Amino acid sequence: MSSSTPHDTATTAGTTRLPESLCTHTPTCPTADSPDREAAHVLAAHPEQGWSLLCNAVVVFEDTGELLPGGQIIAPRRPVEVPS
Repeated sequence: MSSSTPHDTATTAGTTRLPESLCTHTPTCPTADSPDREAAHVLAAHPEQGWSLLCNAVVVFEDTGELLPGGQIIAPRRPVEVPS
């Protein structure tokens, strides 16, 4: 059985981020607890499975739901159709 080692992480103002080597963008990507967290760069995209991993360790799903690095779930925010 193989063992996995966790990624080295950095903490900025109480927010865990992926190692800086994964976020080499200037300016750096928004943190996972920022309101604009979805603006981070995509590290791994799996459209066939409906999810993408962002540079700030947030997993976004095609239904607009999110999974934050600490395990918090953000429910999907689908637009509400207004009957005409």
